[in-house]
Amino acid sequence: MCQHRAIGDEQSHFPALFLTPVRQSMHPRLLKTFLAVARHRNFTRAAADVHLAQSSVSDQIQSLEAELGASLFERSKRGLELTPAGETLRRYADEILALTEEARTAVAAEAGQQDRIRIGALETVASTMLPEFLSGFQKLHPSMELRLSVAGSGDLLRKLEEDDIDVAVFFDRGDLDERFVKRTLQTEPVVLITPATGSASQNPGLHELASLSFVATEVGCVYRSVFDKAFADAGLAAPKLASEVGSIGTIVRMVAAGAGFGLVPRLAVIDALGDGTIREMPWPGPTGTVSLVMIWRRRRVQPSGLRAFLTAASDGFVAARPGDDRLRRAVSSLS
Repeated sequence: MCQHRAIGDEQSHFPALFLTPVRQSMHPRLLKTFLAVARHRNFTRAAADVHLAQSSVSDQIQSLEAELGASLFERSKRGLELTPAGETLRRYADEILALTEEARTAVAAEAGQQDRIRIGALETVASTMLPEFLSGFQKLHPSMELRLSVAGSGDLLRKLEEDDIDVAVFFDRGDLDERFVKRTLQTEPVVLITPATGSASQNPGLHELASLSFVATEVGCVYRSVFDKAFADAGLAAPKLASEVGSIGTIVRMVAAGAGFGLVPRLAVIDALGDGTIREMPWPGPTGTVSLVMIWRRRRVQPSGLRAFLTAASDGFVAARPGDDRLRRAVSSLS
């Protein structure tokens, strides 16, 4: 009998696993690439986001489409848009990646690895509220590794969605979905700030302010939205912008130098008001406050480090100290 024929016969009985490529469509790496394209609506920007060549991103999307037997994107004037099939995959991809990270965290905790908390915060919060709180928290939890990222509210929400941070603290924009849990820490007034030697009236109305120059935060920031909406609702053209600035510290310095007025949360300018660098006036718009919120991803089981952090911060970012009863309270709403 021909031995070659026998070998062929044996091969014909191999399990299909060894004869066909392993399907990769639900691999977290591919799903992250898919979500990046869905978010940016552009292969080039998505490639930069996930640190791949554009051709690799295109290949991965084509592989997903071939595997699933459906087109995930279609082109429009605004760029790439999700098809109905792509929108369905997006919802599942978010859940799959969240569950993958949840499993990784649970296994690490069971294996006794060091707890880690990745915190994201606005520049204002990071510089005024967090230093003393984090110092006290770390003294209570010396084995806890704390990582703090400072970014704008839009970037912080994106980091939460991509699981780059565990919890974010920023002013509420009202655009969260059921994937996240939100807790309001405090309500903060917004104030007009002017140069200390300014000559404007003490209580200007929106009509007077519309003729003045402003230094404003970028579009997407909650107090920029308060600013734009007030004039739009009053039927007024928005004031001239001397500059758009992503840093409140820079806004304060520009206002102090005479570049224009600014609208900011009072929390951000307490020191500058105290040393006389700028002065404040009441904001005449219909919305006079913004809510400072703490946001985290909804999970069936939260990592132990995050649970401790959320409990400590349940009453706001006051300094955490040994013996503080707040740290011993069971918090039932953390999942």
